[in-house]
Amino acid sequence: MKSDIRVCANWESAHDRPVYALGDRCPECEGPTENSAPAPFSPEDPYGEYRRRARRRASE
Repeated sequence: MKSDIRVCANWESAHDRPVYALGDRCPECEGPTENSAPAPFSPEDPYGEYRRRARRRASE
């Protein structure tokens, strides 16, 4: 699912808060924008256990 609402790709370094737009460019800094929708989630994810295990190993 793709959202029409986009967020400035470098808002953390260029702005105090997220800046949302409908176009390909940020209205305040003219930087690129990216999709603001979160990744899809499925409770029946067959590889979720392996991803969580790898993430725990990487943080240790």
